[in-house]
Amino acid sequence: MTQELVAELKVLVIEGLHLEDITAEEIMPEEPLFGEGLGLDSIDALEIAVLLDRQYGVKITSEDDRNQEIFASLNSLAEFVAANREK
Repeated sequence: MTQELVAELKVLVIEGLHLEDITAEEIMPEEPLFGEGLGLDSIDALEIAVLLDRQYGVKITSEDDRNQEIFASLNSLAEFVAANREK
């Protein structure tokens, strides 16, 4: 996993979810994406999954038992993308 991919994902999340009150520098890669971390919700997770499919060819389904691990933080999301990307 590269810091470049983490940086790309920060921008993708901010732009894709239209987060206007936060900058890429404010997102800590190890913080939770949901709850007390970035504060995202299940709809945001669906939108991120669509964005990852479009950008990297990564498929994440709602039935995947690993979703809680995949979406735990930006670092875990980057690891999953790096291991499964097609583009």
